[in-house]
Amino acid sequence: MNILRLKPDRDSSIRSHHPWVFSGALQEAPTKCESGETIILANSSGTGLAVGAVSPSSQITVRVWSFSPDTIIDAKFFQDRIGAAVARRGTRLSVDCARRLVNGESDQVPGLIVDQYGAFLVCQFLSAGVERWREEIVAALVQHCAPAGIWERSDVDVREKEGLTPRAGLLWGEEPPEQVSVLVSGLRFAADLRSGHKTGLYLDQAENLTVISEFSRGREVLNGFAYTGAFVLAALRGGAAKVTSIESSASAVEQMGRHVQLNGFDPSLTEPLCGDVFKLLRTFRDSRRAFDLVALDPPKFVVNAGQLIKGGRGYKDINLLAFKLLRPGGVLITFSCSGHVTPDLFQKIIADAALDSGRQVQIVRWLSQSADHPVATAFPEGRYLKGLVCRVD
Repeated sequence: MNILRLKPDRDSSIRSHHPWVFSGALQEAPTKCESGETIILANSSGTGLAVGAVSPSSQITVRVWSFSPDTIIDAKFFQDRIGAAVARRGTRLSVDCARRLVNGESDQVPGLIVDQYGAFLVCQFLSAGVERWREEIVAALVQHCAPAGIWERSDVDVREKEGLTPRAGLLWGEEPPEQVSVLVSGLRFAADLRSGHKTGLYLDQAENLTVISEFSRGREVLNGFAYTGAFVLAALRGGAAKVTSIESSASAVEQMGRHVQLNGFDPSLTEPLCGDVFKLLRTFRDSRRAFDLVALDPPKFVVNAGQLIKGGRGYKDINLLAFKLLRPGGVLITFSCSGHVTPDLFQKIIADAALDSGRQVQIVRWLSQSADHPVATAFPEGRYLKGLVCRVD
């Protein structure tokens, strides 16, 4: 087994059990290693610290499987790790619920995402290590979950950083239907596992749908970046007087309407708009239109550290517009899913937007991803979803 040594005084993060090793921390490039190969990670003196998977093409050159260098990485290793991750989620409440089963680094399987939609699983292999062990991982999922079928959605740009090509298709068993009916936070969705965002739905927002419902009663609600209407449904469930939603995708707007009907809500209480959120919010501001609750769940504005300034401006702009649209006593529920935007930075951006809006704003709640998207204490990067509930005077 190949051994990769760290530079002197570059082993503190490994001793703290952080699962990533960047190229700059290694004494030499892993030119003799194959993509996904299992290696021993050692300190500068040659003492083994961990065992991991190497990715010569990536800046994250090693992802740690185990911090015990004697660990054997084989089929049983993945049987045990995946079994433990599934067991941590507990017993399902119903056969048509949707949830995350394996959450990458925080479940000690770096680069692996597995979501369950009723009888079907959807997988993303996002690192060279899990790509190399894909057959063993699929076998472990079959054993522990007994699904009807397993579909792959590794059609994401991050694979290119690992030297891997995007891929999607059937991995095992039956192909899922075009839409899989599931419950998320008690609401009914028709999930598109083949081409929907992420693995079909934004399961990380499941618990936050209850928060949307809680603050919606009797309010006129505006939902920006609505996708297929999860926040719309949550607001209607909470008793919203009216929900105006903005989404740039015409097909998503159509699906939103189907979701409203699927859940038995009155379509006349909704105003779905297909267009650019920034432009329409400015139009609402200029026409002095006002709302009691604004909910924003934009796409990732910051993909890498080099985009922090530009992306930060985007977050500030969209939230500044939201503050200007709120009536006195109104509520803003706002999110960032950009991993490079820390919770403290996001809060500062919102505070700057509040200041520039001329409004007095209180933060009444901090939000994050659902409990089935856990964050390992040694891997704070796992907390990518940040949310704030703000009250405006």
